[in-house]
Amino acid sequence: MADVYRWHLAPDGLATRRQLRALGLRPGGQDVVAELHRPRRRRGPLVAYLYRIDHARHVRPMTPGRAAALAAAMRARRTCPNCRTDVGYCIPRSLGMCVPCHDTPALSA
Repeated sequence: MADVYRWHLAPDGLATRRQLRALGLRPGGQDVVAELHRPRRRRGPLVAYLYRIDHARHVRPMTPGRAAALAAAMRARRTCPNCRTDVGYCIPRSLGMCVPCHDTPALSA
């Protein structure tokens, strides 16, 4: 089992994923070394997983192929399946189509 530390009491040399990312690092396949618990009154504690900074690896650079794949995925999220237009924002999954298509009543025959 991993060590458990309370909020603000983790030793130096450990970092969360976000802290690693801010340093330009990634966990790099290492296992979780410790957990950080932040107590809350009505629910269970918030848990953050900690990784060793000295075992972290550098973030992989964005390649042209990865950039193209990311652009295609985001374009698909912005394209309305109903009117087939790029609406400029990510379509809400709750609607399943762009807001104008959702708000326009369907023509009954």
